[in-house]
Amino acid sequence: MSVVWLNGRLLPAAEARIDPADRGFTLGDGLFETLRVAGGAARHLDRHLARLADGAALLGLPFPHGAAALAAAAEALIAAQGQGDGFADGVLRITLTRGTGARGVLPPPDAVPTLLMALAPAPPPAGPVEAVIARTTRRNEHSPLSRVKSLNYLDSILARQEAATRGAGEALLLNSAGRLAESSVANLFIVRDGRLLTPPVAEGALPGIRRALILERGDAGEAPLSVADLLGAEEAFLTNSLGLRPLLRVDGRAIGAGTVGAVTAALLTDIEAE
Repeated sequence: MSVVWLNGRLLPAAEARIDPADRGFTLGDGLFETLRVAGGAARHLDRHLARLADGAALLGLPFPHGAAALAAAAEALIAAQGQGDGFADGVLRITLTRGTGARGVLPPPDAVPTLLMALAPAPPPAGPVEAVIARTTRRNEHSPLSRVKSLNYLDSILARQEAATRGAGEALLLNSAGRLAESSVANLFIVRDGRLLTPPVAEGALPGIRRALILERGDAGEAPLSVADLLGAEEAFLTNSLGLRPLLRVDGRAIGAGTVGAVTAALLTDIEAE
């Protein structure tokens, strides 16, 4: 039986109810985090909760329960689900909305947030990917929303739909200046002249958790990247909290030798060993 944690308690997923007037549903007024669960534990949960709290502060959205209580709730949910479907390895999603409100854009002054945690089975391993540069939409690096995981994911949906119609598995988003920001669901890294680089947050890149972990290793840096930089790179890959995918071709052109490079392979090994 599938179990969720909703507003302070565990209950069967079939019994969980979100109010139809919830602003997360009507306006996309909220945030989410997606975490890898491995060996029965949510990986980097503290970092995800910190990013969620930062995003809530940016939106002026109440952040209920506190990080320690939410960590305990995640642990309880994983343990409860393990007694049923057994998601020792899977995906944990945390969704935070502003809660219910009357019609209109302005949030209510006394908002009572909705917080939902749900588990899903681990997806199959994601292998190398080919991408296209999205033409239908761009990443707005000037918007504060480029720095949070908002419930409004329509730009990413449009970009991924475009990729599918063009025969690719992923889309790369340019910012308003025509430089690379990220993919529809992941951060972008390239290896150029032996150096590992990723677009800065100021260029529209989401401050990803795995992105931060790679930067903290000290062997990667941030730099504005053009499409020419990517096409001239020796290697490229995409990262998010669920893993790393080698990026082999973009718009039909091979990146480097068109195979998984040494830097990418080493990082894949490190992630698998987490």
